[in-house]
Amino acid sequence: MKLPHKAHVALLDGENFTLFCNDGQALEPKLVEIESPSLDATNFSAGVRHQDDGGQKLGNTQLGELAHGAAATEWLNAKAIAGEIEALLIIADPKTLGEMRQHYHTELTKRVIGEIAKTLTGQPTKAIETAIIAAD
Repeated sequence: MKLPHKAHVALLDGENFTLFCNDGQALEPKLVEIESPSLDATNFSAGVRHQDDGGQKLGNTQLGELAHGAAATEWLNAKAIAGEIEALLIIADPKTLGEMRQHYHTELTKRVIGEIAKTLTGQPTKAIETAIIAAD
């Protein structure tokens, strides 16, 4: 995947949110961590559609994790609306990414240049860069 120079990369899972900026070229990303926003996961209605009987019986309903994804999206929405993010790649585990999509503002949607549905939190920066290069 081509990642434009100065594009932002949001790396998320149900508990972590790290933001990077590409200081490299489009085909040779060099990610630099720029900030780790403090989020308040308050939207616990975010995961209500995951409240099926099977998920509850097996303990697979993680409202806190889904609320974290919703809170991260609200933060990204605010940055996009303020014009602080021009191009954004989102990398998140599939469940978090699915929840995030439900909360994208129109302005954020315009700025999302790609999504990678993969858990890469906790990985070294080089591994994240490699995943970006390999993505379609």
